[in-house]
Amino acid sequence: MSQRCAIVFPGQGSQRPGMLEHLPDVPDLDRLLDAAEGLSGLPLRDIARGDDESALSDTRAAQPLLFLADWAWGVTLISEGIEPVALAGHSLGELAAVTVAGCISVEAGLELVVLRSRLMAEAAAASPGAMAAVLGMDRDDVVAVLSGVGGVWVANDNAPGQVVISGTKRAVEEDALRELTAAGARRVVPLKVSGAFHSPLMTNAAERFAEVLCQVQFRDAAYPIVQNAAPEPARDGRTIRSRLEEQIVRPVRWTETMLRLLEMGADTLIEAGPGSVLSGLARRVEGLTGLSVDAEGLDRIREEVSR
Repeated sequence: MSQRCAIVFPGQGSQRPGMLEHLPDVPDLDRLLDAAEGLSGLPLRDIARGDDESALSDTRAAQPLLFLADWAWGVTLISEGIEPVALAGHSLGELAAVTVAGCISVEAGLELVVLRSRLMAEAAAASPGAMAAVLGMDRDDVVAVLSGVGGVWVANDNAPGQVVISGTKRAVEEDALRELTAAGARRVVPLKVSGAFHSPLMTNAAERFAEVLCQVQFRDAAYPIVQNAAPEPARDGRTIRSRLEEQIVRPVRWTETMLRLLEMGADTLIEAGPGSVLSGLARRVEGLTGLSVDAEGLDRIREEVSR
């Protein structure tokens, strides 16, 4: 196949009821779901099938479910003969990227994801926080406004005109909302998350995760990976692991990630996982097209990347 594509993996926020029903037929997926339920202590299959959005948005359930869905689609795309110029993942999706790239086994990846979800949930309980999407402003403008507001930070630079902030509930829902609205933000939309992810309020979780992560041996990646904390391509296993250590507490630099993938020769981002958030963000960048396995389907993607 002739490809000029990158495979990207969505993170928390892309979960939805029924997300396991249309996954590709991947060997060991049932066994891995059993393992995920055992590690997390949660009935993940029932949560994914049910319509309780609060149970599904619980980071301890959402992260392992999304990881396995992302991984299943990623290995399926690779098995179809798609050779990406690089891989990238948004927040949690980065762990799917490093697993699909062969840096670690899927079993090791799942254990890390369950640990990550538990540590982030504990940090959120200890330091309650909130997140909100700022629409109609770019990152630099948001940073300038927040310089006068304590307890809130940029968490995700998702695309031109879409930035996510994270911090204490009062800082996000009152102080930042007031200042950003006055500065010309089109909307500030609260997000349904359980904590202030990718902010200093996650420092304890990041430190404890790094202690475990540094004991895991990472192989070199089969494909370059562009990571959230430092959007430069890497294949060296030690570099990839080091950047993962910082990811929980550092911003997701997704706009820069997309621009780097474009510079590397990708004109299409294939979203491997539930939903179409990342493929939608890709369409905001001139020169990029976004395709989602969930929205367009595998047959359409085969056709597009074969042209």
